[in-house]
Amino acid sequence: IQKYLSHNKQLHTRHVFYHTGFICIRECVHSLIFLPLSDPGRIWLDNVHCTGGEKSLAQCDSNGFGVSDCKHSEDVGVVCNQKRIPGFKFIRNQANSEEGFNVQVEDVRIRATYSHRKRIPITEGFLEVKDGGKWRQICSEEWTEMNTRVICGMYGFPGEKRFNARPYKLLAKRRKKNYWGFSVNCTGNEANLSDCKLGNDIDQKGNNTCGKGMPVVISCVPGRAFAPSVSVGFRKAYRVEQPLVRLRGGAMIGEGRVEVLKNGEWGTVCDDNWDLKAATVVCRELGFGSAKEALTGARLGQGIGPVHMNEVQCSGFEKSLTECHFNRESLGCSHEEDAAVRCNIPAMGFQNRLRLSGGRNPYEGRVQVLAERNGSLVWGTVCSDSWGTMEAMVVCRQLGLGFASHAFQETWYWEGDSSSDAVVMSGVRCSGTELTLDQCLHHGKHIDCPKGGGRFAAGVSCTQTAPDLVLNAQVVEQTTYLEDRPMYALQCAHEENCLSSSAYTADSTSYRRLLRFSSQIHNNGQSDFRPRAAHHSWVWHECHRHYHSMEVFTHYDLMSLNGTKVAEGHKASFCLEDSHCDEGIQKRYECANFGAQGITVGCWDTYRHDIDCQWIDITDVKPGDYIFRVVINPNYEVAESDFTNNVMTCSSRYDGQRIWTYNCRIGETIIS
Repeated sequence: IQKYLSHNKQLHTRHVFYHTGFICIRECVHSLIFLPLSDPGRIWLDNVHCTGGEKSLAQCDSNGFGVSDCKHSEDVGVVCNQKRIPGFKFIRNQANSEEGFNVQVEDVRIRATYSHRKRIPITEGFLEVKDGGKWRQICSEEWTEMNTRVICGMYGFPGEKRFNARPYKLLAKRRKKNYWGFSVNCTGNEANLSDCKLGNDIDQKGNNTCGKGMPVVISCVPGRAFAPSVSVGFRKAYRVEQPLVRLRGGAMIGEGRVEVLKNGEWGTVCDDNWDLKAATVVCRELGFGSAKEALTGARLGQGIGPVHMNEVQCSGFEKSLTECHFNRESLGCSHEEDAAVRCNIPAMGFQNRLRLSGGRNPYEGRVQVLAERNGSLVWGTVCSDSWGTMEAMVVCRQLGLGFASHAFQETWYWEGDSSSDAVVMSGVRCSGTELTLDQCLHHGKHIDCPKGGGRFAAGVSCTQTAPDLVLNAQVVEQTTYLEDRPMYALQCAHEENCLSSSAYTADSTSYRRLLRFSSQIHNNGQSDFRPRAAHHSWVWHECHRHYHSMEVFTHYDLMSLNGTKVAEGHKASFCLEDSHCDEGIQKRYECANFGAQGITVGCWDTYRHDIDCQWIDITDVKPGDYIFRVVINPNYEVAESDFTNNVMTCSSRYDGQRIWTYNCRIGETIIS
């Protein structure tokens, strides 16, 4: 590549291309990215196909240099793994010695002693680095607590703890030692050992190397959700106490949009000045390790409510994000700037106990779990009775495949391993917060699955992005009113079960009292909200002369203060479409002419107060104080990135003639 481009006058292009190629050869490619900024020069390569074993991009198949029909909007990039390629050996010379070179090794590990090796996760042991193809210890003579903090953080642990050094000294004396040739200097805020600086050289004196010290030992404190146990890992899902900070909208464990609780209301954090130090404070506060990424621009979806913090500045050592400095006077930050994080988490081996079989790609297939039967571990299927979106969400999260796209109760079209068709798990019921499928409620060893496995085994498809529907609480509060409507004008609504049970015996000349309101439903997620059912399976309703793509799209309830339902309603999604969109976003869904239904990201669907079934029939309700509740997608028919914001509750007071609705909130708000 360098030889070819040396004859070209596009010097800037040659530099960028060669530099990128150099990085790819030197390090292991972690993932591909599409860069928002492009080089203005020529596009040298197109349709590149590599096997992965090539030493240079020039060895990969392509159209040939300069042969391309691409635009710069299609420029590609890479993000490289911190680990070096096998056999890499760092050599210090005068050049990199003067500039304070970072630590560069093939790999890092915590090598547990025999008594700790069965524990999951491994929290304590000798620290070893792989350099030149060999595992080596680090001398403890210049080792600091800040170094240990960084190691614990990169392995997913929020803190370090003291340990009993005596057994490690005895072990070190009996073992042959092979020390790495350098010490390490970390400030404590680094996300990875590779971000730390190299310290002094260690004199290699054979058995006398590191004479005043011993091999470094690391001892970390796991977050409460990752408390170690012998062999089996988790037993029960950890239920977090009321925190001041939480993550929402993330596909994986330890990632999400950052939200802060202030004055009893959850709000977001603006991404101005958002950095790894602040992100790491959040991660450690929530029981994870250091932050891998500090994400900006609402990368993990937009939140709702107020923006509580802006221009956050943390030292990196605060116990909580709420202790960091921020600009209380700064205004004007929108939810398009919501900050998010991705945290390091411990290696729990979740993905080793679950797999997908028979799918067309790695993101779909029949769910198979590793279970103990007759004293040995065998792969088997999961009974599909009661299998739904929540269960599929847990599977996709456990495998690190993102969100659930669909949950399947029949999987005959996926040919899996017939030896693994036996059902080993049944009665699975998940809340959606579990980290593994075996944390969900299930029958245990007492399998009860009348349909059996095979073609009726549970299956999933996963996706990296998901929609997130949120109701505009202010619109509901501002549009609520009462209407008395005669029964003869409610025949279509009656057919669609939009009236209370007493309407079935009511005289056609009687009136029903309806609590009417408008609902404006926004998609704040990262992908479009689409009905689960395809066009051909939509249900035609002759009375209203329209199709229903989802038989139950929303639930409307009026409840007593103790939570008992006194009146209820429901709304079928006869028309999911983009009523309006944020500036710059094009409408994609329109119901006219049997068109495609859905809600585009950044758009909203409005159900006006004056359409049928957009009400609760309160004819039989007595005057008093009540809770008015609206639940979107109540049966979880369509997977979303966050179901907690699908609920809106309001306080309501009814005096028999008028109704007042106030204090409407989204999410897990308790109304007193």
